[in-house]
Amino acid sequence: MAIEYQIRGRFFNLLHRDFRIFDQQEQLIGFVRHKAFKLKEDIRVYSDDTLTEERLSIKARQIIDISATYDVTDTRSGKSQGTLQRKGLASVLRDTWLVTSPEGLPAGRIEEDSLGMALLRRFINVIPQAFRLVDENEVEVATFRQNWNFLVPKLTITINDKCRLPPVLVLAAGVVLIVIEGRQKS
Repeated sequence: MAIEYQIRGRFFNLLHRDFRIFDQQEQLIGFVRHKAFKLKEDIRVYSDDTLTEERLSIKARQIIDISATYDVTDTRSGKSQGTLQRKGLASVLRDTWLVTSPEGLPAGRIEEDSLGMALLRRFINVIPQAFRLVDENEVEVATFRQNWNFLVPKLTITINDKCRLPPVLVLAAGVVLIVIEGRQKS
């Protein structure tokens, strides 16, 4: 049985961008406030919009890098949940990310749905992005689908029962996709 989540943005704010994460029952399970104008990405996920309980940290290792690696950490326990690494030059044609497990082992790859659609999106900026997460055996274990709205970005994440990665790492990948890749489209 698949699990579905949705990340919804809010109308643009000059100083920061806000995103809410909802589960299948439309319950708020996370809140992201992404500060604008930072050289080194540091994305924080909170339990809600009061920003009192931080749950997850998604930090870039380098300053402005087209092949940036993002460490995903459960801030309550301090434990790594894994990493997400953008494949810089490969992403020029088709956005591609490598995923590693909490143990640092290769665990999968996130890529745009097709090379043809990816190339078309480079020229027609209003076509919604879609990604698939495949595990190390090339089995699709999750999908990420952008629901295009010029004012309010949305990303639907579907995790199937074959996925062995921590759900929080898959959700963090969704946050990175809507914050980083979504920023490139706006």
